[in-house]
Amino acid sequence: MTLEDFTEYTDEGGGDADATEADGGSATGTSDAEDAPDAGDTAAAVSPDAGDTEDAGSDDFAAYDVDPAGSDAGLGVVSVSQGLRVSEEEDDTALKAFVTTGNRDSVRLGKYLLVPYPDGERLFSRITALEYAQEFQSDDATEIHARRQMRRDDFAERDYKFMAELEPMSVVYDDADGMSRRMTDRVPKPGAVVEEAADDAEIKTGLKIPEEGVFLGHLSVGGEKVRTAAEPPTVDYRITDDYADGDPLAFRHTLVAGGTGSGKTHASKNVLRQYLDPDRTYPMDDGREARMAVVQFDPQDEYAQMHDDNPAMDPETARRFEREGIAHGGHDDTVALVPKVPNATYPGEGHRAERVEFTIPFSMVNEYDMPWLVAGSGLNENQYPALLTLLNRFFSDYGDSGTYREFLSYLDDPALKEELDESGRIHEKTFEAVMRRVRGVPGGVFDGDARPITDLDHTLVRPGGLSVVPTYHLPTSRQKEIVVLAVSAMLVGDKLSNDPRSDRVKETPLLIGMDEAHNFLADADNVQARKVVDTFTEAAKQGRKERLGLFLITQDPQDVAESVFKQVNTKIVLNLGDEDAIQSVNIPSNLAGKVPYMEKGQMVVYSPDNSEPVELIGLSTCVTRHGE
Repeated sequence: MTLEDFTEYTDEGGGDADATEADGGSATGTSDAEDAPDAGDTAAAVSPDAGDTEDAGSDDFAAYDVDPAGSDAGLGVVSVSQGLRVSEEEDDTALKAFVTTGNRDSVRLGKYLLVPYPDGERLFSRITALEYAQEFQSDDATEIHARRQMRRDDFAERDYKFMAELEPMSVVYDDADGMSRRMTDRVPKPGAVVEEAADDAEIKTGLKIPEEGVFLGHLSVGGEKVRTAAEPPTVDYRITDDYADGDPLAFRHTLVAGGTGSGKTHASKNVLRQYLDPDRTYPMDDGREARMAVVQFDPQDEYAQMHDDNPAMDPETARRFEREGIAHGGHDDTVALVPKVPNATYPGEGHRAERVEFTIPFSMVNEYDMPWLVAGSGLNENQYPALLTLLNRFFSDYGDSGTYREFLSYLDDPALKEELDESGRIHEKTFEAVMRRVRGVPGGVFDGDARPITDLDHTLVRPGGLSVVPTYHLPTSRQKEIVVLAVSAMLVGDKLSNDPRSDRVKETPLLIGMDEAHNFLADADNVQARKVVDTFTEAAKQGRKERLGLFLITQDPQDVAESVFKQVNTKIVLNLGDEDAIQSVNIPSNLAGKVPYMEKGQMVVYSPDNSEPVELIGLSTCVTRHGE
């Protein structure tokens, strides 16, 4: 309860005129409660002879003209009234700041703040909670208080304390190298001034964001970009891409998760374009500096558009990208490698990239040890070994040039079935079950009228080149699955092999992008699915030393096999509405709660080896062509 409670309502029955005058929050007639002196000061300022002065109203107080000494700096001060403690245990930490009335409307959850120590070090922290608390011991649920509020249009901020609860994130300090950070190991002083973090270098140091690397977006809080006093005023977020502090995170794998309309393809294009920048190279074991090759599997025919400039990009936006070191513009070295199957035509109307047709040779089943390509549907533990036996016999008889059609004819030989049954190697019923599944492979997916993909390794993998494998024109999901798994497993096989069939693949840094990854890398209850997952799990584990990165894009992250998922270091999460999907990406709860409400292009990035988990806003203008 304030002094105003006793001065505004002098006439309970008919004080309308006085009440109207009191709406400004002061008996002196001022319109803003903040401009009135504190209650204690006001009381002290009452003239002892005021009641005897004819010019003074019965309810008036004498007022003095005063000017504050100095000017306010910061948002408020550290408060000890509700405890002041930092602890190794997060739940035991108690750090709150009192926010002054003029700053309260600008304070938001997640905002980054700095608290200085006397020796010049700064506590970098984040607002995790905001609350109004009572200013005075008397409860505000009183008749006087309620009626006073009912008769006024404004809210008297000064009647309440406004407290911000802070989460200490790091201690930032200056050293010989510029600026460094360490874990929180000291408590700030009571009354220390709390300021909004507004220095680009200080924010990046506090959040452990690298100065150099692959650009992902701009730091934001609550969907608004963080602003600094620097030029540009935004804080760019980058992913470590050199060996100074460990391996480039490209080779420790990335997951982009977002629902339909969240902007995940737009964001993915922007990121992939950065890896293709001519200045981005990686040291190889033989001493060479080599550019990255990107192979992107594309279910919607969107990524070949990266060949073209974005017609919507204006000159000012292009200049801004250049100032921030963001690669932009169409990537000339883009090739669409188109799988050719009967009765399917690839229109490719949305881009001007070169097109090269290819087919999957059946010989890959033997050369690259991919018997699961011809399984058709689920095989059990007895049927899968039978398939291996049949394939081994076939390729022994026909050599590497054996085709899928010849394999079907081979299985049609009744003598073969009888021989294997009588010898006890493959039971008759098992043989028939394998035949049914092998015949379930869509016709034309193998040995089509185009160059085998195994002969196109130098086209598929080009240092600094983008190869896009579109699959949306393929009639069946099984055809799409075979193409994606055959080509990607071929690349993985050569990358991991000590005796690769393609030196080009082995000796080039490689990023494999897989859209709708949940369709190809899901856990399943059959042998061939486990074989596929095992292949990519091994690729993920060995990626860093072989300079092989996986760039997985999905709207159903919960369906990606856990053994692959847990190898992913960097998670870029856009809007997701499914709770199971949000839980599966395993981001901190304070950010997970924001995911369903994020607008297009907003994202959460969780990359433990790169920075603290943060909220970003991606580029609103795609760096290459995107959409119609």
